[in-house]
Parts: sequence; structure tokens; C-alpha cells
Amino acid sequence: MSSMPSAGLPTVDATTPAVLVLPGLVTRDEVPRLCDDVRAWLEVTGSGVVVCDVGGLGPPGLAAVDVLARLELTARRAGGRIRLRNPDPALRALLDLVGLRFECVEPEGEPEEREPTGRVQEAVEPGDAAL
Repeated sequence: MSSMPSAGLPTVDATTPAVLVLPGLVTRDEVPRLCDDVRAWLEVTGSGVVVCDVGGLGPPGLAAVDVLARLELTARRAGGRIRLRNPDPALRALLDLVGLRFECVEPEGEPEEREPTGRVQEAVEPGDAAL
């Protein structure tokens, strides 16, 4: 059984997934600790999900793919999943290329980017009553 996650993970309840922030390149030596954090938070929260904020990873490469694959494998073995927050489009493309599919979540407090809705213009015939 794992010990409590390191100080990098916030306190959460069963309805709020833990957020693991990857601020930059993760070394191989750090991966076991991150996997232990994921496993422990899945046990503690019972939410089944750990959100992994990958916005700070920088240019994607195979090292990032390796870390995310190991975190996902750890989560699945513990009965959970990893969801990505703030993935770079190049990282998403690289993950797709190697066959890894991750669900993504929107950052809290930031609305989803959408195109503005178009305005409907109605033709008016002479003599039509006003609504």
C-alpha cells in the first residue's frame, strides 16, 4: 500500500479528481514517485480519475509519451484513468500517432473556446405584422 501523495497534489474529495501538474520535463527517476502519487490518489479519493496538467511539459517528445503511458498504466491497474488538461496540439498528435488516447478536460474557470453564434436574419415581407 502506498503512502500519501507528495505535497504536489492538492487535497480533494471523492467527487473532485486530483490534479497532478507536470511543470516540465520529467526524468526517469521521477516516474516511480509520480506513479505512486497517482495510485495513492486513486485510492484516497475513489474518484477513478487523476487529471494530469501537461501544459508545462514544453515541446512534446517520446519522453513525455513514456511518462504519460506509465501514469495511465498505473492508473488502470488501480482501477482509474488519467485525463489530460492543457495538452499542446503537438502532444495530442504525437499521442495519437503512437496509439495512446487520453480524454482531455477543460481548465477550471476557463470557458470552452467556441465560435460566436451567428445571428439569424429573417426576410420581412411588406405588409407582415410586427411580432
